[in-house]
Amino acid sequence: MLAFALRLRPSTGLYGVLRYASSGSIDVQAPLNFWGGVRRKIQPQLDNEPVYEPSTGRVLCQLEAAGAAEVEQAVLDSQSAFTLWSQMTGMERSRLMRAAAAIIERRREEIAEMEVVNNGKSITEARWDVDSARLCIEYYAGLACTLAGQHVQLAGGSFAYTRREPLGVCVGIGAWNYPFQIAAWKSAPALACGNSMVFKPSPLTPVTAVLLAEVYAQAGAPPGLFNVVQGGQETGGLLVHHPLVAKVSFTGSVPTGKKIMEMASKGVKPVTLELGGKSPLLVFADSDLENAVKGALMANFLSQGQVCSNGTRVFVQKQILSEFLEEVVRRTRAIPIGDPLLDATRMGALVSRPHLDRVLGCVERAKKEGAAVLTGGQRHRPSDPRLQGGYYMTPCVLGGCTDDMACVREEIFGPVMSVLSFDTEEEVLRRANDSVLGLAAGVFTRDVQRAHRVVAQLQAGSCFINNYNVTPVELPFGGYKMSGFGRENGQVTAEYYSQLKTVYVEMGDVDSLF
Repeated sequence: MLAFALRLRPSTGLYGVLRYASSGSIDVQAPLNFWGGVRRKIQPQLDNEPVYEPSTGRVLCQLEAAGAAEVEQAVLDSQSAFTLWSQMTGMERSRLMRAAAAIIERRREEIAEMEVVNNGKSITEARWDVDSARLCIEYYAGLACTLAGQHVQLAGGSFAYTRREPLGVCVGIGAWNYPFQIAAWKSAPALACGNSMVFKPSPLTPVTAVLLAEVYAQAGAPPGLFNVVQGGQETGGLLVHHPLVAKVSFTGSVPTGKKIMEMASKGVKPVTLELGGKSPLLVFADSDLENAVKGALMANFLSQGQVCSNGTRVFVQKQILSEFLEEVVRRTRAIPIGDPLLDATRMGALVSRPHLDRVLGCVERAKKEGAAVLTGGQRHRPSDPRLQGGYYMTPCVLGGCTDDMACVREEIFGPVMSVLSFDTEEEVLRRANDSVLGLAAGVFTRDVQRAHRVVAQLQAGSCFINNYNVTPVELPFGGYKMSGFGRENGQVTAEYYSQLKTVYVEMGDVDSLF
């Protein structure tokens, strides 16, 4: 059961899930597993894990992990929904998805606030995430009506055609940095193509995916169309191995992605993997310095630096290095840190105490390896006594970095910017591509020819020119190399949630050799 007190605004209601106690806090009594169109309470487990509120460090709830029996029920329920959903027309599916998007728009503030409480990011960013989720569903609602095959005219009046058909029950496994958004990014293309989905959120952030399940149900989805099961590795393994599961889409770390790929290979199931990144951001001397600095901040400090596509290796041409660092440090020191539910806050809490300790440890290691901490990199304790136990740190800028340092080679996944200098375009391209990861990359320059020339040579799936971390749902998102394969968003993603059938039609007699 989910039972805890939240620090939400007095107007928040969460569709009857939340109610006010006499103390003025909000009591929540609601299971987090969801199938058959309703929340499901499962048998108590001895190994339930606590879920924390990052901004305060308080326990939100005990996570009830789904076992083999619950996974079986959720998948069978999803298979039943698929049988009905896959027979609907694209227009019928589109109509329901548009209704779901409209519900999200009406519930924007309450969903965003719940995302803040469970994840720790600022309310401003959480609103962006909810908007992105809504827009994604709207986008694929439009695409659902356009999915079609191809007609091929052949000799003698014969012809052939192709049919784009759904896969079946798809599994989505989400990450903790964008809980609600990732649930939408995975479910929207799956549903548009006629599939159903069983989604497993991260056990660190289990609360908002079930809100999306309720949204789909309220919009009129067949029971089981989008189910949510909670748990960790064991639950994920049960889902990936299930014989009725046709496809797996995972967002998370490289090691876990490799395990999922191996498990899926046992059933020859297609997978989409959106994994880690250690992305380069190249700032040339002719850049608009103001925009380059703002771009570097957006490339490093969104969601407390917990973004897989972040451009954490910032290469700055030597002619402007001093000026760039001065301005980046000044702006970084001015970032308001604190209560993520306040509109003025720009940096909230990291997702957990162990993760905070790990990120702070990465800063200490960088110092030992010779990097200079130009600002930040320390534990932060807000003045509000309610937030004293929260997982806060000051955003960090590291200068004097070299390519062999751990802070440059390894993904930190926290608010830590590593700044390096370079001389020539050829040099920086070689260094930027010297990574086993290739999720994203960016370049700032006023020279349009250089911009396109450099981007063409960067080994990354998502590239930016004179901006960073801009991800419209119309554009495919995904990586090269060990950052994964497959794409999320954009038209091409329909290919990853469907299969192609070719049909040959003979209009004459059979020409037989026998």
